[in-house]
Amino acid sequence: METKKKDIRALTKEQLREFFVQQGDKAFRGNQVYEWLWSKSAHHFDDMTNISKQTRDMLDANFVINHIEVDAMQKSSDGTIKNAVRLHDGLIVESVLIPAKNRTTACVSSQVGCSLDCKFCATARLKRMRNLNPDEIYDQVVAIDQESRLYHDRPLSNIVFMGMGEPLMNYNNVLKAIDKITSPEGLGMSPKRIVVSTSGVPKMIKKMADEEVKFKLAVSLHSAIDEVRTSIMPFNATFPLSDLRESLQYWYAKTKNRITYEYVVWKGINDKRKDVDALVEFCKFAPSKVNLIEYNPIDDGEFQQANNEALDMYVNVLEKNNITVTVRRSRGKDIDAACGQLANKS
Repeated sequence: METKKKDIRALTKEQLREFFVQQGDKAFRGNQVYEWLWSKSAHHFDDMTNISKQTRDMLDANFVINHIEVDAMQKSSDGTIKNAVRLHDGLIVESVLIPAKNRTTACVSSQVGCSLDCKFCATARLKRMRNLNPDEIYDQVVAIDQESRLYHDRPLSNIVFMGMGEPLMNYNNVLKAIDKITSPEGLGMSPKRIVVSTSGVPKMIKKMADEEVKFKLAVSLHSAIDEVRTSIMPFNATFPLSDLRESLQYWYAKTKNRITYEYVVWKGINDKRKDVDALVEFCKFAPSKVNLIEYNPIDDGEFQQANNEALDMYVNVLEKNNITVTVRRSRGKDIDAACGQLANKS
């Protein structure tokens, strides 16, 4: 029976060095392989041109590189690109390149499907099949960086964990991926250009604060009234707003980093004055920014974008209370690449 080969990217640099010593080779060979795997994003051992053919064959006999493949790529009329990413076991996730005037942003996935049950999100209709490994998250970023250079003539500048899945339900792998993305031995990106967006898992928000992470935090909030939030995000019954707020107070006390709230205003759900007043009250404990996001339908008609009067009310009340607010227009709607649409029709 054939022994299953280990994914070489599961090894640390020290483990790679140790492996080569055990094979009777020099430890520095592990450094060379590590550079090919992470800094140069090699997909095959034969790509490692400064390593002898004999050594490459030995690596091939012992290990595998479980790299992703971009199975299909769709381009929007606004320049947005959506990738259907095939993983080594045949499962598919999606990631998105979002271009803007002065930057390009990668929206990456952290799980196949999602553990949570937000009623307005297409991904939530898929059961969570598994967490992504650090290298699978890393590879999405590499693929989008290559597309950014090819189609927009600039390197990738920002990353948001707002694709499929709840990042804090795959905490360890997400942090390992970010470590590789920000390492000089990886992609060397600044952690300040990375945003991890969560629906709100209080225990893990506190854990991030304790670990003094350098990336930014965004919270997918959508209502600051428990009954309303639970009706659209049922897990709120387990993680109520009081617990979420306490964890965010803890986060701010530890990091002094402003909190961003992602917020969609829906017709007949959270478009009244009492909704915006509750949001203002929720935001008061720490410097915050509210992104009012345009809603992207997922074909069932239950959720409809609120009218402009409701959006204007939110903007006016938030600004009067000295809370920074932006209205974010969605990109890539024509290819189902906008917020909440991933996995809708692919």
